[in-house]
Amino acid sequence: MKIFRMLGRSIRDAFKSVIRNFSLSLASISCITITLIIVAIAIMASFNVQNFTKEIEKDLTIVVFMDNDATEEDINQMKQLLDTKKNIAKYTFESKNAVRKDMMEENDVFNSVMKDWENDENPLRDTFKIKVNNVDNMGKTADALKKMEKVDTVQYGEGMVERLVNAFSSIEKVAYGVVIALVIVTIFLIINTIKLTIFSRKREIGIMRLVGASNFAIKVPFIIEGMILGFFGAIIPVVLITYGYLAFYNHFEGHLFTQLIELIQPEPFIYQASLIVIIIGIIVGMIGSAGAVRKYLKV
Repeated sequence: MKIFRMLGRSIRDAFKSVIRNFSLSLASISCITITLIIVAIAIMASFNVQNFTKEIEKDLTIVVFMDNDATEEDINQMKQLLDTKKNIAKYTFESKNAVRKDMMEENDVFNSVMKDWENDENPLRDTFKIKVNNVDNMGKTADALKKMEKVDTVQYGEGMVERLVNAFSSIEKVAYGVVIALVIVTIFLIINTIKLTIFSRKREIGIMRLVGASNFAIKVPFIIEGMILGFFGAIIPVVLITYGYLAFYNHFEGHLFTQLIELIQPEPFIYQASLIVIIIGIIVGMIGSAGAVRKYLKV
């Protein structure tokens, strides 16, 4: 019970300190707000890049063209082999006659050329369209498929796929790096601002020491104060996330520049991103306050 009473008193003292040192508190909140706005933008950008990368990866397909003389037995054997491959998520098979039919339906020129073909005159290939579990191993999977019997050609955008995946992976890492760097900067800003607050309250802390207050009892109000500042500093970024992203999404109708770049739907994304920003604000406020107390007061 004693610890709960002390915690309640610390929370009360922290709120009083925020109000009493309003100008310094406002400076801290302003620093946190500005930094968290940039953090929020970086978070939304990184999540959208990650989402876009996943959507691109879903669409990546290995196309296997069988030899023209492949029999039904060869096709069935190929299906059995594909079922045993670990990196193959799923596949679809389309016979050369089905490919011919699709082409005739899509284009009048193809229809006029192919309509008189007999089955044994069809030069098209039986085709497997394959989705993989891990895009990073797509090249290895394609190489393994090329070595199978009765396989004529394997296509998957060799070279371009690897460059595309690497490019988006690099963008993701840069975005996460920006978020981490901004969080570290925010912590240092909090430390410096709380340092000013602590300096202005040296006499108060001296009195607390004289009456026998423990180090823990002195530190806790400052840590809670930092958490409060972090929370209030996150309010404006959260509002910008909630309404700004919604307006951004509606303005571009859910796509950025092209239909290929699909934005994450606002709900529940804006709530998740807002929660992340609030947690970051509270944590950096807490760490910044704790760092200032430990480093500059040496309590």
